[in-house]
Amino acid sequence: MNVLLLSRYGNLGASSRIRSYQYLPYLREQGIEVTLAPLLPDNYLCNLYAGKRPGLISILAAYLRRIGALIQGRKFDLLWIEYELFPWLPGWLESLVLSKGTPYLVDYDDAIFHRYDRHPNPLVRRMLGHKIDAVMRHASTVVVGNEYLRNHAIKAGAQRVEILPTSIDLARYPSPTPARNEMFTIGWIGSPATTRYLHQVHEVLAGVCAHNQVRVVLVGASEPGWMDVPHAIHFWSEDTEVAEVSGFDVGIMPLEDSPWERGKCGYKLIQYMACGKPVVASPVGINTRIVEPGINGYLAETKHDWVRALTALLADADLRQQMGAAGRAKVERDYAVQVNAPRLAAMLRTAVGQA
Repeated sequence: MNVLLLSRYGNLGASSRIRSYQYLPYLREQGIEVTLAPLLPDNYLCNLYAGKRPGLISILAAYLRRIGALIQGRKFDLLWIEYELFPWLPGWLESLVLSKGTPYLVDYDDAIFHRYDRHPNPLVRRMLGHKIDAVMRHASTVVVGNEYLRNHAIKAGAQRVEILPTSIDLARYPSPTPARNEMFTIGWIGSPATTRYLHQVHEVLAGVCAHNQVRVVLVGASEPGWMDVPHAIHFWSEDTEVAEVSGFDVGIMPLEDSPWERGKCGYKLIQYMACGKPVVASPVGINTRIVEPGINGYLAETKHDWVRALTALLADADLRQQMGAAGRAKVERDYAVQVNAPRLAAMLRTAVGQA
């Protein structure tokens, strides 16, 4: 079976790396050969994270490369698409390309449709508001990371919808050991684009740090500009992310409660738990399924909830270890590539069979 993977990014992009690239060795062993055709190269993300806006020429070049890949698409049994083919282009073009020839499976780990149907510009809403619905409707299979995305796909008229949780490769996450920090370390991992969520817990962190020996480590973040929170920003890389998270005493995931956030798949929480860390998270979307309050962490809605959760973990090393072990067990059971790779292989084969 030959599949053309039309991912949004290369291996540097978290969504592409976690939703598809990390499964490729297993798929190859199962006789599913995957040819890679990312839309945007790694240097696009490097420039974006460095604050450099991509030029029009580079975007046009990316779209031309994608057209070239699609011309070769008929040689394959299946197109495996991340989100859509051409971001910000009209839906009729997408439908025209996808309505002929090779069947396709499309994957979502974000509420990408809200970029269009909730855009502040009414013209964008009118022109693109139903674009993703059309992509979902004509797919052989729509694969999603959570129930919020699943419900949208069903409402859009998708023929077949499957949930595949965002997962980690246990081979990269060895059995966890307790962190040995001189100061209690509250950790967060993400990207410059998601640093904004940290401002929701700024006052909480300032208060906890002011009355305790506590530090905050932010991996992959842009500078939040905190003067009253002792913090360090560490550069993110795929080679060091597991070691970074392993150095936390607790991992946090604050979120706003809005439609875009309800479409997120909780990857931070899964990473923390894979490293045996207790978690504290906003009760938004899939977070409420991943976090079992009092067992592997806490859900914190108010500032008081956040302070109470962090101070409880600060005061009790045994509690941290107990919750961390429970989180690791849940990852091994539900959120590991080793568990979900056979499911993905079956989804790819079914998508071809249905077509």
